Order: sequence, then structure tokens, then C-alpha cells
Amino acid sequence: MALAAPAFAQEVNIYSSRHYDSDDVLFDAFTEETGITVNRIEADADEIIARLEAEGDNSPADVFIAVDVGRMDRAEEAGVLQPFNSDVIEERVPEQFQHPDNLWFGVSQRARIIFYDKERVENPPQTYEALAEPEWKGKICIRSSSNVYNQSLLASMIEVHGEEAARDWAAGIVENMARAPQGGDTDQLRGLISGECDVAVANHYYFLRGFGGEVDGLSDEIDSIGWV
Repeated sequence: MALAAPAFAQEVNIYSSRHYDSDDVLFDAFTEETGITVNRIEADADEIIARLEAEGDNSPADVFIAVDVGRMDRAEEAGVLQPFNSDVIEERVPEQFQHPDNLWFGVSQRARIIFYDKERVENPPQTYEALAEPEWKGKICIRSSSNVYNQSLLASMIEVHGEEAARDWAAGIVENMARAPQGGDTDQLRGLISGECDVAVANHYYFLRGFGGEVDGLSDEIDSIGWV
């Protein structure tokens, strides 16, 4: 989340690429407590960044909410964020989830999980690093590297192991793919059920949606999937 300079108005304008009911609950509670109206525009994060660039200093946006730190990096590179200061955020948000120059802060976490087929996999890979090991050749479903979730995962590998090791790791993942990358995270889980792959990488909530409702090609066989 990124904030504009404080404004003592009776409304706040939010540009958001999130589309969750939980956000509606939070915004409604905020309005009830403060009397401040929340105006929200939803769009893809890159579309919002382009809009902020076009609007420039005349943008009515007060808050930009995205779903991944990678998108915040893009917003920072585009120059559409400005620093803020808040004692409340300093107190409640751990330092590692705050931008060093106060351009954004985290409001939630999502986990990139290793999933596997319970019947075909007895000893699933226990780490991201293990996904590049030869034993998983032709067995992994993962979406495209153009997706920001995987870009963020790769960035974390670079941070931990360095660029050269992260490059070798990424090459190992490609070597172990069961198929060319296709679809979103739900499609990687469907690949487990269809038997196209034995291991898949996806964000945790895509799996949880299989429990919470009828997700075609997933919910009926959700119990066959394990996770690390």
C-alpha cells in the first residue's frame, strides 16, 4: 500500500488492484468509525500505474493498493509514489514490510506454496531450492516467469543466494517443467489433478478457494493435493 500526503477531507480515493470482499469490510468499518467516505477504483496494477503517470500532479488518488511488492517496485520506478510518515504504521507494521524511504508498506502476506499429488509423491520437495533438483525433471507445473508472483520469488532467491545461483536455480526449474507455462495459479493445481505434473507452485489462497467454493477442475479432487 502507498499513501499520498495527508488530506483532511471527508473522502479518500483509493486506486486498488485487489478485488477481495475483505477489503470492503475494512473500508466500510473505516467509514463507520471516521465518517470518511471511501471511493475506490479497481483495475490491474499496471493499468493503475499508467493512469497515475498520466494524471501526474493532478491525480485525485490518495492511496494505491497492489497485491505484490513487485508492483510497488514498478510504481516506484514510474515515480508515482511519494513518502509518508505515520507513527501508527511505524508501531504496527514490522520494519521488513516497510519501504526504507517510506514509499509503501505491507498490509497482508501471501505464501507461495509447493503443492504435490499425495498418491504419486511420497517425499515432496521441502524447499524452493529443491525444485531445481534433477529428480523433479518433467514433474513441475508453474506459471510463466512473466508473472509478478514468480518474479518476486526469483527476487527472493537472488537476495538469499546471489544472482548466479538464482540464475542456475531458475534454469533448473525450466528443465523440470512438466509442460510449457500456461494459465494462472489455479491451472497449476488443476495440473496436479489431471496428472500432468506431480508438483505445482501456487499462492496459498488459490488452494483455499477450492475448499470454499466450486472451482471447476479443482474442488471435487482437492483432497488429493498435499502441500509443504
